[in-house]
Amino acid sequence: MAEQQMKPVASLLLLLNFCMYAIVLGIGAWSMNKAISHGFPIGADFSLPAHFSPIYFPMGNAATGFFVMFALIAGVAGAASVISGFSHLQSWTTASLPAAVSAATIAWSLTVLAMGFGCKEIELGMRNARLRTMEAFLIILSATQLLYIAAIYGVRN
Repeated sequence: MAEQQMKPVASLLLLLNFCMYAIVLGIGAWSMNKAISHGFPIGADFSLPAHFSPIYFPMGNAATGFFVMFALIAGVAGAASVISGFSHLQSWTTASLPAAVSAATIAWSLTVLAMGFGCKEIELGMRNARLRTMEAFLIILSATQLLYIAAIYGVRN
């Protein structure tokens, strides 16, 4: 009986996480597009500056490139974990539990990694509102994804 009580909680967390991962992907895609469009121009007669980095972002600070790339990877893994999570919520048995927990755990670990780069970016400062929004979403996602993993462990039979 107790495991059935966790199903609505897991459903709500799954929907919340999907929406937040979609927002992270949208902001991350905007950041990546801007970095590609406004990065260093490299031509035949152009010498690279001394501070050149292949992960250069025209907005933010030195941690922004790593933060955006890992946030995009975490967003894709999180959105993909929703697929196995939705399948698990439909059956809600121990047979579908390992796939859902594995995908959610991988997404959570990548989210925590991106959150770590986000914390470094917060420490360095000089970032715009979109990056601050993505940092906040990843900090919140690291907690809600962990709660989702705990909620789906409510399956016993």
